[in-house]
Amino acid sequence: MRYTLLLFVLLISATALHAQDAMINGKITDDNGNAVPFATVYIKNTTKGASANSDGEYTLTLKKGTYDIQYKAVGYKQESRKVNLTANQQLNVVLKTEEYQLNEVTVHSGGEDPAYAIIRKAIKKRKSYLNQVDAFTCEVYIKGLQKLLAAPKKFLGFDVQKATREAGLDSNRTGIIYLSESQSKFSFMQPDNVHEELVSSKVSGSNKAFSYNRASDMKVDFYENLQYWDGLSNRPLISPIADNALFYYKYTWMGISIENGETINKIRVTPRREHDPCFSGYIYILDDSWRLQSVGLYITKKANINFVDTLKVDQQFFPVSKDVWMPASVKFEFTGGIFGFKFGGYFISLYKNYDLNPQLNKKDFNEVLKITKGVNKKDSTYWEQERPIPLTAEEKTDYQKKAVLAAKRESKPYLDSLDSVNNKVSIGKLLLGGYNHRNRYDHEYYNFNSVLGSLLYNTVEGFAIDYGASFTKQIDSANNRYLSVYGKARYGFSNHLFNLNGGITVPAGPVNLNFTGGSDVLDMNNRNSITDFNNTIHSLFARENFEKLYQKKYAAASASTRISGGWLASASVEWANRKWLPNTSYFSIFHPANREYSSNNPLLPAQDVPLFPENQSFKIGFRTTYNFSNKYETYPAGRRYLPSKYPTIGLSFTKAVKNVLGADADYSLISADVTKSDIPLGMYGRTSFYIAAGKFFDVKNIYFTDFRHFSGNQALFYKPGESKFLLLDYYNFSTGNKYLEGHLEHNFSGFIFNKIPLLRSLKLQELVDVNYLTTPTLKNYTELGFGILTPAGIRIMYGTTLSGNSSVNSAIRIGIGF
Repeated sequence: MRYTLLLFVLLISATALHAQDAMINGKITDDNGNAVPFATVYIKNTTKGASANSDGEYTLTLKKGTYDIQYKAVGYKQESRKVNLTANQQLNVVLKTEEYQLNEVTVHSGGEDPAYAIIRKAIKKRKSYLNQVDAFTCEVYIKGLQKLLAAPKKFLGFDVQKATREAGLDSNRTGIIYLSESQSKFSFMQPDNVHEELVSSKVSGSNKAFSYNRASDMKVDFYENLQYWDGLSNRPLISPIADNALFYYKYTWMGISIENGETINKIRVTPRREHDPCFSGYIYILDDSWRLQSVGLYITKKANINFVDTLKVDQQFFPVSKDVWMPASVKFEFTGGIFGFKFGGYFISLYKNYDLNPQLNKKDFNEVLKITKGVNKKDSTYWEQERPIPLTAEEKTDYQKKAVLAAKRESKPYLDSLDSVNNKVSIGKLLLGGYNHRNRYDHEYYNFNSVLGSLLYNTVEGFAIDYGASFTKQIDSANNRYLSVYGKARYGFSNHLFNLNGGITVPAGPVNLNFTGGSDVLDMNNRNSITDFNNTIHSLFARENFEKLYQKKYAAASASTRISGGWLASASVEWANRKWLPNTSYFSIFHPANREYSSNNPLLPAQDVPLFPENQSFKIGFRTTYNFSNKYETYPAGRRYLPSKYPTIGLSFTKAVKNVLGADADYSLISADVTKSDIPLGMYGRTSFYIAAGKFFDVKNIYFTDFRHFSGNQALFYKPGESKFLLLDYYNFSTGNKYLEGHLEHNFSGFIFNKIPLLRSLKLQELVDVNYLTTPTLKNYTELGFGILTPAGIRIMYGTTLSGNSSVNSAIRIGIGF
């Protein structure tokens, strides 16, 4: 009885509290009756409010009382309405186009536009506003929508009509392809610490997915000199009030208006050179304080942006305290098209309930993002009460239609039906693409490699097949961890050598265990400098057998784990029998004049004599790396650690122990490396480097396969990497003593080519490489490389050696990253 009474009281209380709320809704239009999309609606002297949707409709739920409501949109005059809210009511508002007065300033012919004086003052105040707030918290609502506006019925044999119909689009292949909403609690602490906790998430067409919306991704701060929008632009974008903005922009003063007693200057900004990474549009600057009041800017494909034709960004600020203004809303709107597909959409974020004096602990910012279970399970009643932007009729229909599709897609019968179609075996699959057998409902996957992709040729085995298969099963859904098993068989049709090997990876708590064994034919250079496919092409068509091979029978085990934050460690143990193999085949399709195959001994290419005797080794290895970062994101399936802005340091130790299971090798190797990719250097691009050094000691017995090898390259085509040389011999300079190598690459990100009209549209990026190696037998070997990187990821490099014991060499190299 007592609990029944308590429940009754709680229900009555909840009903009473809900009864105190009332709703204002309506439509915001312009002078001509057209909707004003995404106009903001805020309660005066607060940071609480809402936004209109794309049809100009808004909804605002408040406690009963009297309010002064402000309606704002970039380019329109603010309207205020005083409302005594006693019950639900409708309030439509017309926003008039803002008129800016020019009569206060006289612009003389040939004189400087008044905008420049205002901009100089804004630039002078830029840094103080950038660092004005030491820390803050706020609540963020984000909504994202992407629509397919046009599409062909078929594309490269793919049935677009069928795919769009199954995705819930209309018969014309148009409609919403992505719709999501999210709410987050966002915290910030200088200089760049952020923490975001996702409170709720909703994705149309998925009952399991989390929204891609992130408050940190929506962050745009024009008080920063440069805007790094990775992916959208290879170059950073320049703020209209950057320290050097006068070099990049032209300004025109459009006049002033008065809002809430503040004088607002409207200034038009245009790039001095239309292909610079600059914005066009308008910025609004407050008189006296010279801070940004709002911006309405856009950038087009003339600035060589990627993926989209035009991107618009609107940002509005409001006063949070007497001297501090913070973002009220940010909206990105985009359109684009390629190959007959046209798309458009937007992402908008609204900010409220700012706290400029929060009690924050810097350690709390190690966790950058937190998503817990259940945030994507909020029902429609919750969203109707919480969303500050009402849904349009099209969006309501999309949620309803795709909720039915989501339930169907996630059901066992539907997944089984998809698998039954996918799992059909065909000769084409087996020969060309490989065969994949899926059981999506139980998360089991079988993969069989393609037969043609497993064929290869080398002078040791002749034509050979290296065929593999694997099995993967999810064994820990909470942490998204999988058991993996693989096996591989290899047979040489010339030397009749059959090899079989396999392995298994098992997650055991925080440790990943890996067990492998069997026999295989491997490259003597363990840095994977040349692929089997590349060696096959060069052998058959150019009679160049770069790859040198040996047979390895082995058993190995390893364990890897994360000790803490950015500190990783692994340990391994391996027993192996290593056997040198001779050439047995000398076939090639073409036979260039005066070119013969070399022996399988890279140090004596004219003599097919063993490079090393058959031997055994028992090796123990340890490896640890640290990247100076403890930052991570938390998901229902576990943590994902984030890369650091600092270099990663690695330390390795290998010990070959003699007389264990008949082992012959006896030596120790210690090595260290430091690496960092994509260090931003502003308008001049980004730099990457890799430095490594090592020394063998206590060397009593060592074989060529134990040497430190380097990522050399002698082929026209190569796979780029952080420690890759352009011209170095694959084997001749491997060492069993000591070494120091360094690699530096600078990508100018189009800094030069964007200034050349005929090259600008190709979106090429300029590359400069410097590679260095010194060993006791190769002193100060240095390479210089110059080239370009295409949007497809293909690089064309010209490399030349500057010094060293080898003769001066130069060549063209083509890098393909797959």
